[in-house]
Amino acid sequence: MGRIQQALRGALLMDFWSAFGLGMRYFFAKKATLNYPFEKGPLSPRFRGQHALRRYPNGEERCIACKLCEAICPAQAITIEAEPRSDGSRRTTRYDIDMTKCIYCGYCQEACPVDAIVEGPNFEFAAETREELFYDKAKLLENGDRWEREIAKNLELDAPYR
Repeated sequence: MGRIQQALRGALLMDFWSAFGLGMRYFFAKKATLNYPFEKGPLSPRFRGQHALRRYPNGEERCIACKLCEAICPAQAITIEAEPRSDGSRRTTRYDIDMTKCIYCGYCQEACPVDAIVEGPNFEFAAETREELFYDKAKLLENGDRWEREIAKNLELDAPYR
């Protein structure tokens, strides 16, 4: 056998043993796979999931009907109608989001001056029909009430970066 063949054979054996060692290291390491429905991985405080409308602690809606979220939405998924109240302030009478159009960019959340519209931590909101993905004001407020604790915590954690 020539020197070139011996050198090639030695290199192949060295490659084999280094690859085998790498494989054995991962074989005995802790598994990265999660048993999804029962185990869930960590979410970033900046995660953008299901939309929600928030309320103040006294129960009043935060949305002041400035329509900035509607104006900035690149997918034109948000529709707002508003009317003035007896005290002179404006509030929404209709706030709809077509989730089939939404691209989860987060611009609506960034544009809102009072943190009324947010994208919450919920990522499990599959639907069987398209109509279930048209969120009206009642559905958005319900989401806000359900996820308020986590939304407030995430906004607090993200505050230094805003």
